[in-house]
Amino acid sequence: MKSTYDQLSQICSKATTRLYSTSFSLGILFLSKEVRQPIYDIYGFVRLADEIVDSFHEFEKTELLAEFKLDCFSAIKRGISLNPILNAFQIVVNKFYIDHELIEAFLKSMEMDLSDQHYTKRKYEQYIFGSAQVVGLMCLRVFTSGTAKEYERLKYPAMKLGSAFQKINFLRDVKADYFTLNRSYFPGLNLSAFDDESKRLIEQDIKCDFEEALKGIQQLPKSCQRGVYLAYLYYTRLLTKISKLTAQQMMSERIRVANWQKLLLVFYSYYGPWLKQLHYRGH
Repeated sequence: MKSTYDQLSQICSKATTRLYSTSFSLGILFLSKEVRQPIYDIYGFVRLADEIVDSFHEFEKTELLAEFKLDCFSAIKRGISLNPILNAFQIVVNKFYIDHELIEAFLKSMEMDLSDQHYTKRKYEQYIFGSAQVVGLMCLRVFTSGTAKEYERLKYPAMKLGSAFQKINFLRDVKADYFTLNRSYFPGLNLSAFDDESKRLIEQDIKCDFEEALKGIQQLPKSCQRGVYLAYLYYTRLLTKISKLTAQQMMSERIRVANWQKLLLVFYSYYGPWLKQLHYRGH
């Protein structure tokens, strides 16, 4: 029965998420049970595509990504794939009416990583949309159960949250991207002369994204609000750590949030807003 294979496919997506991202896995655990697996399945798809362009250097990555794209849309059309990750993903796409244009935009951003190394403002915005904003929109389809009205209402802040996450990833990985992959995502920025003022402007841009994103998080269904809020707290914590470093330090080390700090964020995401409410009522 295909249901057994579908179950195996979902197990693969979940294992992929847990292997590649402890932080993202932690956030998913704070989602309601009914939305956890679809988010695992989306992450598995995104992770596999990202691995092709970032890790498989000894193989012909252009061919691998092209095959992956063909297999992806074939899976969506046929309702099955012998690639378990794609099989799990197609279930989510078809169940929650995820726009194929979002998938196209994401895969286009992966293609950009195979050729474009230094980004203009237009290409930067295109990459941010395809690599991050559309992933947030895919998740939003799940969070709103495919309901068009709710999806449209929360679309803008979801895109802003994806933008903030991706820009922080760019800053966090600036050393590896520049020295290992020869990439420079920020338009008009010469990383060989990266200075504190350029860094401050990027951080301010991210803070603006977060302000808009938080408005949307506050309106999310209860089934996903805590999990998304935990991811928000994790990335704002990363931004705080980044803001304390100089541009020169950013080019010499990679920033991370310690495990004990992640546990504190878990506690705050679960109890923090409600503790504030109790404090307010007590006065």
